[in-house]
Formats: sequence, structure tokens, C-alpha cells
Amino acid sequence: MRKKICFAVIAAVFCLASAPAVSAATDPIEVVRNLSDFIFGMIRAVGVILLGWGIVQVGLSVQSHDPSQRSNGFLTLAGGVIITFTREILDIITGG
Repeated sequence: MRKKICFAVIAAVFCLASAPAVSAATDPIEVVRNLSDFIFGMIRAVGVILLGWGIVQVGLSVQSHDPSQRSNGFLTLAGGVIITFTREILDIITGG
């Protein structure tokens, strides 16, 4: 139980520390860009948390020899990678 609480606290600190600052601007397009950067920063933080949780699940499954937990761990890991790199994936798809 302590490990879960410690992991949650570390993840929360990382989220707060890695969130980009949003500053006000007079140009409306700049405001939208700043908001977009903030939202994608929060999405990236969730992806990093999922990556960490996936690594923990895979490690625990190797320790306990549980193939179903290992499968869930790899799925969580893959989802975390996709969520972490959402902005880059969207840029590739849209060609921007």
C-alpha cells in the first residue's frame, strides 16, 4: 500500500512540475496555441503515468509468473506510449 501511495505522490509531483506555463497574449491565435500546449502537456503527463504503471505491471508479472498480468502490463505500456506521443502522432497524420 505504501508503494502505491509513494508512486501516486511522485506522479502528482511530476505532473505539476512538467506542466507548461500558459501566459496571456493579445493575439487570439497565440491564446489558442498556449491553451493547446497546456492541454497536450496534461495529456503527456497522463501518458507518462500510464507508462510508469505499465512498467510496474510488467515487473510484477515477471516476479509472480502471471501471463495475464503481463499481457495487461504490455497493453498499458503501449497505451502510455501512444498517449505520451499524441501530439507528434497528430502532427505526422496531418502533415504539420
